[in-house]
Amino acid sequence: MGATVVWRVPAALSARVPAEQRGSGRDDVRLLVSRGCAVSHHAFRELPGQLRAGDVLVVNTSMTLPAAVNGRVGGERVVVHFSTRGEDGRWAVELRATGGPGVTGPRPGGPAGAVVRLPGGRALVLEEPLGPSAGARLWWARTPEPVPELLRRYGRPIRYGYTERDQPLSAYRTVFAAPSPDGSGSAEMPSAARPFTAALVAELVRRGVLFAPLSLHTGVASAEVHEPPYPERFAVPAATAWLVNAVRAARGGGRASGGRVIAVGTTAVRALESAAGDDGVVRPAGGWTDLVVTPRRGVRVVDGLLTGLHEPQASHLLMLEAVAGREAPRRGYEAALRERYLWHEFGDVHLILPDEERNAPNCSSNEW
Repeated sequence: MGATVVWRVPAALSARVPAEQRGSGRDDVRLLVSRGCAVSHHAFRELPGQLRAGDVLVVNTSMTLPAAVNGRVGGERVVVHFSTRGEDGRWAVELRATGGPGVTGPRPGGPAGAVVRLPGGRALVLEEPLGPSAGARLWWARTPEPVPELLRRYGRPIRYGYTERDQPLSAYRTVFAAPSPDGSGSAEMPSAARPFTAALVAELVRRGVLFAPLSLHTGVASAEVHEPPYPERFAVPAATAWLVNAVRAARGGGRASGGRVIAVGTTAVRALESAAGDDGVVRPAGGWTDLVVTPRRGVRVVDGLLTGLHEPQASHLLMLEAVAGREAPRRGYEAALRERYLWHEFGDVHLILPDEERNAPNCSSNEW
């Protein structure tokens, strides 16, 4: 990790179908646990045994949208990925070239003024790129049709080439997902929470684990380039801010003596840290965040992280370093590769907890 990346993920370790089609249910995935530099292997159903009463899991309630719609630009067939709703009614969109069945590839954005013909006689007009370059991948676009209704009628979940086939929208929604009043949601699933089931949530509550909801509507990712995340809409409600602050204030003796704040997914980290002041106090907040959590910036609130496994070029790995340092994620990923964990949104998950053991293995820093 860091400046030198010397590892890669074999294609065979991509999760090609949801866990419930490989095993007995959503929670039938593996759980890699990193406590400092100590690594252990578990079934995800064993998560309650890895947490303790008073821990708070911060979860993203954003609902995944059927954000992919077929279209045409002139005689060219494209797939439109609707990424994020702007405050002025426009949407940030990505145009993808069509490939095999259900598979798309990268395509230059634009040009300005181009009209994308959508199903049902709808039209989408490209206006300007989000970035400074005219070739930017994401463009602001406008359509007179209400986009949530358009997606409901003609959309399907965004799919990348490592998956085996199209899946129903339900496969891309987590147990925490809740509809937004304005129809907003995530272009791609906040996938770290996917293995949770209602039964597992109930067991965690029974054991005294707390849940704190927030929302961050994720935009589109890209399997070809690993850019830092674009600005995204988020909301941290007052009740969540109060609960996180209370848990942190109650552990007068440090993390080892009380509850820990554990984010479920990188999206939860981004939203919660966007609401945290320099003093480490979380305040109710909402709007747009352009925060990129890096080791230099660090984290002010989050103690641990439950997340999927990320590609070696992904900017999310910098967030892992910010939470746990460089060496702990390195050892975790070495173990994941060695034990053949599965990557991507239908894959296995990684729980990163702080080192609270005096006899924990020494974490000397190494490059990847």
